Amino acid sequence: MHSSHLLLEEPIRMASILEPSKSSFFPALTKIVGTLGPKSRSVEALSGCLKAGMSVARFDFSWGDADYHQETLDNLKVAVRSTKKLCAVMLDTVGPELQVINKSEKAITLKADGLVTLTPNQDQEASSEVLPINFNGLAKAVKKGDTIFVGQYLFTGSETTSVWLEVDEVKGDDVICLSRNAATLAGSLFTLHASQVHIDLPTLPEKDKEVISTWGVQNKIDFLSLSYCRHAEDVRQTREMLKKLGDLSQTQIFAKIENVEGLTHFDEILQEADGIILSRGNLGIDLPPEKVFLFQKAALYKCNMAGKPAVLTRVVDSMTDNLRPTRAEATDVANAVLDGSDAILLGAETLRGLYPVETISTVGRICAEAEKVFNQDLYFKKTVKYVGEPMTHLESIASSAVRAAIKVKASVIICFTSSGRAARLIAKYRPTMPVISVVIPRVKTNQLKWSFSGAFEARQSLIVRGLFPMLADPRHPAESTSATNESVLKVALDHGKHAGVIKSHDRVVVCQKVGDASVVKIIELED
Repeated sequence: MHSSHLLLEEPIRMASILEPSKSSFFPALTKIVGTLGPKSRSVEALSGCLKAGMSVARFDFSWGDADYHQETLDNLKVAVRSTKKLCAVMLDTVGPELQVINKSEKAITLKADGLVTLTPNQDQEASSEVLPINFNGLAKAVKKGDTIFVGQYLFTGSETTSVWLEVDEVKGDDVICLSRNAATLAGSLFTLHASQVHIDLPTLPEKDKEVISTWGVQNKIDFLSLSYCRHAEDVRQTREMLKKLGDLSQTQIFAKIENVEGLTHFDEILQEADGIILSRGNLGIDLPPEKVFLFQKAALYKCNMAGKPAVLTRVVDSMTDNLRPTRAEATDVANAVLDGSDAILLGAETLRGLYPVETISTVGRICAEAEKVFNQDLYFKKTVKYVGEPMTHLESIASSAVRAAIKVKASVIICFTSSGRAARLIAKYRPTMPVISVVIPRVKTNQLKWSFSGAFEARQSLIVRGLFPMLADPRHPAESTSATNESVLKVALDHGKHAGVIKSHDRVVVCQKVGDASVVKIIELED
């Protein structure tokens, strides 16, 4: 791991810190993933979230049924049309998640230093003495002294809504634990996490497969978040399943690293997955607190060098109930950007938080400020060095486009692409300006009807830092036979002008194919 690429640009004038932030069409280059739920599922709330900067909507199937999520997604489609803001859809699987079942939904109060029994007997009613769970094998997996956390959505052992348990005794199928803190558990389901313990359950249970093959196929999901991903084989098996589902063969798989097992196999998982989600909630309690930052920096660096999107979770937990983040949280968001995150994922903050729109807006503003002092020059050199020589044709073109854009102080980079790969490679070099990815649809047929590809590719760039997609007219090819075929470029420039990122006399770097050659050209706009 190389840590020196985290340095800020020098020097920063102290007086500049007091200058007000300028608002722009693109709130930040770093993307924001919002988890939709009770507080963020109305058309009005969703429109507010999109305008504030949410570009990916996450549907968490660990709670709520398919009909509930479908209604939310239908509302999202209405909000997208009314705001004219593109938004991708991410389905988050439940995975081998252990849960405490509280059928009566009565609040359960646990006292510090009290004993509580975890039992697989779900016929028993949940109480302060007994917590029924959905897994028969916990007693075989844990031993005396192991740590178990139970909570509703947030659990670190520090909130009064989650409890930190220590295994005291294993008796048959039951696990008797000592409660380390006092807590009140409210609701029907609580997540249970056994720290650094292997849980012998499939990464993709039958329930998840059913949701993917029904709700996922019906809605042609852009991203699948594979919860509790522990091995590269988990990703390979999931990809095979998606290929068989036809419409989801293009769906990108984001491996969610949630425990030490996933951390141990991180390099192989990164090779197979399309992107990585660092789930700091579970990871934060699976790892010693002093090691969390180290994993974050190392993992983000590896994702950056591989050119694969990295998403970070659990940054502004306190905004679930408060209008402002804590000082530590505000700094944490900025450090996530400086460490190389492509996107910030908001969970409880938007799902059940009181201020979903304000949270997205606040995180976006912090990201934008951090981006201004990101040491791009150092990052660029490190990336070029890591890639080595000889570079591939595409890699060479992408790095040259970014270098040219920085040297001429271009307002934007415009990239014409069919698959989205060229645009993602440009974004890999972290240009300081937005990259407008003009996705040219391709015609395809299944022998019965014609259809256009492109919508998937456009939406999937919504999770990549700095990439802003635009779906072009299919009559304009991505590959031009002459350098003068500028009609699609004019559309892209007009889009940039309308967005306010391009003005008269600005310079724009354009990356496109002309015949068999890839061309990087610099355009200076007239009045």
